[in-house]
Amino acid sequence: MWRVVVLNDSHNSFEGVAFALASVLPGVTYDQGMTMANRIHHHGLAIVWAGHLEAAELYWEQLGARGLTLAPLEQG
Repeated sequence: MWRVVVLNDSHNSFEGVAFALASVLPGVTYDQGMTMANRIHHHGLAIVWAGHLEAAELYWEQLGARGLTLAPLEQG
């Protein structure tokens, strides 16, 4: 399994992070994105998706294109 990890930063709003997550990740609602944004803010990072490499690469690229700060893909 490959993990997509979003890092806390000072240039994205909670709403922007939630919207990006809900727009890119299948099955993630805006409210779930807000929960993840809170986790990212309070813990410095959050694993927002885990699965096969091809999908992880796609989501990583799409989230990065929306301005989120991401860690390199992790295998775990």
